[in-house]
Amino acid sequence: MYLMLFPPLVYFAMFRYWPMYGVTYAFRNYSIFTGEAPWVGLAVFRRLVSLPGFWVAFRNNVIISFGGFVFGFPVPIILSLLINELVHIRFKKFVQTTVLLPSFISWVIIGGLVYTLLSPSSGVVAAILRGVGYEGRIPNLLVSTDHFRKVIIVSYVWRAGGFATIIYLAAIASIDYELYDAAVIDGAGRWAQAWRITLPSIRPVIIILLIFRVGALMDAGFEQIFAMYNPLVYEVSEILDTYVYKVGLIQRNYSLATAAGLFQSLIGLVLVVVTNWIAQKVEPGSGIV
Repeated sequence: MYLMLFPPLVYFAMFRYWPMYGVTYAFRNYSIFTGEAPWVGLAVFRRLVSLPGFWVAFRNNVIISFGGFVFGFPVPIILSLLINELVHIRFKKFVQTTVLLPSFISWVIIGGLVYTLLSPSSGVVAAILRGVGYEGRIPNLLVSTDHFRKVIIVSYVWRAGGFATIIYLAAIASIDYELYDAAVIDGAGRWAQAWRITLPSIRPVIIILLIFRVGALMDAGFEQIFAMYNPLVYEVSEILDTYVYKVGLIQRNYSLATAAGLFQSLIGLVLVVVTNWIAQKVEPGSGIV
């Protein structure tokens, strides 16, 4: 069992801890041409916060992440409760597979699917609307600054909603079934059983996943945005990850990109600590530390 731990330990050491040395470039003025990196303190951060593009990316990052959290976090809980109520085993497995399958599809493919669905000229939705006799204008949601964020949030919930159901269903399976038998004897219906037994029993799991999700709140999903956005919606879709990509890899300003990434990570760390502290106060022993 210790030998099985070796590969993930090597992975985290090589790709998580060793690269942390690069964080120092947020406090150094690194030049790709000369290789020199003199220490400049917080000068890079001061330059970063003075850039209007950074605050646009930060605002979009918060809006998209918060929307994904508000609409995405309850979905796996609701799905797990509904799937748990299914009595037909084969249909139950079919539903589980159906809601889990999108989690294994890459964002590049999902971006193509979204375009195929929403294209106003050749999309499936447009074909259905014309088939039922609709002759009005069909808006292109993928280039609309008013609707693009909604497309991002809905597609995120659809893809990520089924993965956490595995954890919740495992937690539900560990509940003592005698509790449900006692509830039935007391006259509790299915709704009362779910509200009084199932949810309280899986509450520690919900709290732990909530802490992890809040910690990733500043991660708005680089792969998703990069695969789906376009120049017409940059002002509402540019997030910190894409901003770091453009500043660091395209403009080759590594110090500025590192500072932006470190700023994002520090906010995530603060959110994890605060959420864990609140969880410990609300229900002692339910936090991650």
